[in-house]
Amino acid sequence: MDELTITRHDEGSRGEYRAHVPGSRHLGRMSWVRHGDARLVDHTIVPPEIGGRGIAAKLVEAIVADARLQGFRVIPECSYVVAAFDRHPEWADIRG
Repeated sequence: MDELTITRHDEGSRGEYRAHVPGSRHLGRMSWVRHGDARLVDHTIVPPEIGGRGIAAKLVEAIVADARLQGFRVIPECSYVVAAFDRHPEWADIRG
């Protein structure tokens, strides 16, 4: 995807990842809640106007990369994130 930008927003006990698509006012979002030393991912949404571009996958890849760098685990609760972790057994070490 050309020039997709993912930003991270940490608001203490919760936060979200946002996918910004050039030329669109619509955002893809993936929210999380701190759960001990882990982040429980509870919701992923990509509006239809920007759908079909792999945006949700990029959001999950962003939290996986952060988990590896920052040393936290990811608890998938959102059905999309559960399915992504099931498709990627190499992420088992960070699954909470």
